[in-house]
Amino acid sequence: MAAKEERVAKTAIEYRKVMTEIVYVNLPGPEEPTPGMTGGELLHGFLVDLYRSENPEMKTFLSHLCSKWNVVYRKV
Repeated sequence: MAAKEERVAKTAIEYRKVMTEIVYVNLPGPEEPTPGMTGGELLHGFLVDLYRSENPEMKTFLSHLCSKWNVVYRKV
């Protein structure tokens, strides 16, 4: 019986601190891709274009993805 009691955690709650990074997507973004854009600029335009969608289902899906991946759109 004593062996079983030793296996029980000594505290009721255990936690682990996890460091996360937040990705900020600045608004407004480029309207259209142009020759010579870097990969980061193309990605920025793509993400902003998703944000501009008027489809409510797309907005909900994007919001879910952003919360999962710590992506925040911000107006600058």
